[in-house]
Amino acid sequence: MSVVREARRSIGAAIGALLIAAAIPSAHADTPLRHCAARLARRGSLLIVAFGSSSTEGIGASDPSHAYPQRLERLLAARLPVRVVVRNEGIGGQDADNMLPRLLRQVIPQHPALVIWQTGSNDPLRHVPVRRFIAETRAGLVALRRAGIDTMLMEPQVSPVLHRAGGSRAYRDALRKLGREFGVPVIPRYELMQHWLAAGTIPATSLMAPDGLHMADGGYAALAREVAREIAQDIGASAPAVLAADTVPATGPRLK
Repeated sequence: MSVVREARRSIGAAIGALLIAAAIPSAHADTPLRHCAARLARRGSLLIVAFGSSSTEGIGASDPSHAYPQRLERLLAARLPVRVVVRNEGIGGQDADNMLPRLLRQVIPQHPALVIWQTGSNDPLRHVPVRRFIAETRAGLVALRRAGIDTMLMEPQVSPVLHRAGGSRAYRDALRKLGREFGVPVIPRYELMQHWLAAGTIPATSLMAPDGLHMADGGYAALAREVAREIAQDIGASAPAVLAADTVPATGPRLK
């Protein structure tokens, strides 16, 4: 049996075990980031794992410190009265087949309060079937919820490379449906980038790297602000005195 077939067999077994083990615990819709809110209320430290592929790793940024997770840590640390650590667990080129095992073995054991899962960009490029992408992402969301970890999803980017590949919107739409199914926030990166380009908020050369796939410094900076604002909004119902949603300026459309 080839290494690829063995890996897919292991992934399939993991998915089956997660989905059969137990029903998905119910979420509190009024506080999507309830574990983060609880830690803030106790004035405990906040560990966030930014999990994903090259958009999380920061490919296209002029310096690693300009990637969105590092920028997000600085934004939150300046506004929260607790220690904030945003750990960058982005690895370029990864798709759902790679991410599920890594989530189970490397991310969940860190016991973060929040995982921001950026996914769906490499899957159309590698022709991962949408149904398998959905099954593996759903299994990861089940595992995160069972571990008591808050989750945010981040959808794919606007990209000439993805547009030429075709079918990329199916993965974006799948993430939005999974977000509704699990009651977790979804960062609408595709719509945000469209808005920034149309409004001229960020010049195209600052938003996108020359390779036509990755974001550049201006895009990562704006993305970090949107993620910070989403976190503020989603903990605000439980901790309004700690961090109000309007402390982070808006740079684009909001989720409906």
